[in-house]
Amino acid sequence: MSGYNFENMTPSSIVLDDEEMRRAWTRVAHELLERNRGTENLVLIGILRKGAPLAERLKQSIQRIEGQEIPSGVLDISLYRDDFRTYQPKVGTTNIPFDVEGKKVVLVDDVLSTGRTVRAALGALNDLGRPAVIQLAVLVDRGHRELPIRPDFVGKNVPSSRSEFVRVSLTELEGRDTVEIFRER
Repeated sequence: MSGYNFENMTPSSIVLDDEEMRRAWTRVAHELLERNRGTENLVLIGILRKGAPLAERLKQSIQRIEGQEIPSGVLDISLYRDDFRTYQPKVGTTNIPFDVEGKKVVLVDDVLSTGRTVRAALGALNDLGRPAVIQLAVLVDRGHRELPIRPDFVGKNVPSSRSEFVRVSLTELEGRDTVEIFRER
């Protein structure tokens, strides 16, 4: 949700603090391992911007649980967005140092709302190869789908109105871990 100007909004509540966020993401790691029966052929790909550090955290949790390191990468979807004509993308760098062909790919992002970011990620990912399966892990699912996309793994469901916005702050980027709901002033 980096496209929103939260300075013009009023914070209304903290949904997850740092400890709650850690517990939710650890639970996601356990669920992911259970559903995939371990780490064989499993790779993580974080969607830039906030999905990248979350994928790294998930990778570390999996390594603590299983004692195995799994491959991870970063996916830039800037040029795959469907609002490209009205949005000036800040193009980042895709860094996926492994072949996705035949892999169990888990896309990782911070917030799932309309599904448009995930649609763009699927397009970008398909240009890299054909995974055996693609799963989606998100820290926050706030609803409001515009596309038929559903996450496989969710840290926290956060029902919110369309006039509210969810901001995920991560230590790696903002110096703290929180999930907050904001309202327009």
